[in-house]
Amino acid sequence: MPEGPLVRKFHHLVSPFVGQQVVKTGGSSKKLQPASLQCLWLQDTQVRLVLHFGGGGFLAFYNCQMSWSSSPVVTPTCDILSEKFHRGQALEALGQAQPVCYTLLDQRYFSGLGNIIKNEALYRAGIHPLSLGSVLSASRREVLVDHVVEFSTAWLQGKFQGRPQRTQVYQREQCPAGHQVMKEAFGPQDGLQRLTWWCPQCQPQLSEEPEQCQFS
Repeated sequence: MPEGPLVRKFHHLVSPFVGQQVVKTGGSSKKLQPASLQCLWLQDTQVRLVLHFGGGGFLAFYNCQMSWSSSPVVTPTCDILSEKFHRGQALEALGQAQPVCYTLLDQRYFSGLGNIIKNEALYRAGIHPLSLGSVLSASRREVLVDHVVEFSTAWLQGKFQGRPQRTQVYQREQCPAGHQVMKEAFGPQDGLQRLTWWCPQCQPQLSEEPEQCQFS
């Protein structure tokens, strides 16, 4: 799954074609006939099709899935790189009694957030991927959302400036503090298992229930 910054860069590159008419098509697709797009107008771009436009330019899509859609399928309030991103909705979702690494990949609340952003945001926030969201304090959830947005924005800016995005824990053997990094596939029982990197020392797992003081 392409992550938000990569899709946003693609959107930036193809946006000049919005409002233009397709005058010729090429390529192939199993889901739809490219020829059926001829004479249509490109109304919006959302992030192995070739569209030629009246202005002389063309767009080529490789290794992509295509389907007809009568309206935009991504809600701006869920887009982690959108100015309309709804932090309150994201924070509420993170409070669920399930591992936060599951919630972060839920595109209903964090559209554009993929495995790299998940791992990096959790490390920077010092949160173990299997920590239950219901155990995290509101302030820690706030910090996690901050890191999601900050890392994603920095990645996007780096893409436009030609700078490679450096990770601190994703696909690393050691974290910046020099600790051994663990790797394991996590995911819902009936869902996709995604490889996860974390540092047990920098990201200690919280107990399912907060400790209670006992008085005699």
